[in-house]
Amino acid sequence: VRMVESGGELVQPGGSLRLSCAVSDRPFSVYVMGWFRQAPGKEREFVAAMFGRGTGKQYADTVKGRFTISGDAVTNTVYLQMDSLKLEDTAIYYCAGSTFAFLSTSRGDYQVWGQGTQVTVSS
Repeated sequence: VRMVESGGELVQPGGSLRLSCAVSDRPFSVYVMGWFRQAPGKEREFVAAMFGRGTGKQYADTVKGRFTISGDAVTNTVYLQMDSLKLEDTAIYYCAGSTFAFLSTSRGDYQVWGQGTQVTVSS
């Protein structure tokens, strides 16, 4: 299975972006899908997760109310809608898939990773 992120770019504070994670070879519904991010000099941190099949979702406190994770089974793509972006949202964003049957905020629980897409929030 492959996961390929896209959609990262330079955006001004207060702006919006939608990241995409195209999943190939298997339907994303078999996974718990997550988004993580890594800023320069920092550890990779949890952003959001959802059941590939079901309605449960979880968000980091730092993005709750601003970011939304969703999926489209027809295109086998998972999205991260990011609104009200802040300078501190600047990072490389990664999508990941977990075969565990629970939502996890731990990157060690995710077995499949994309290559990442750069999001830069700057004026």
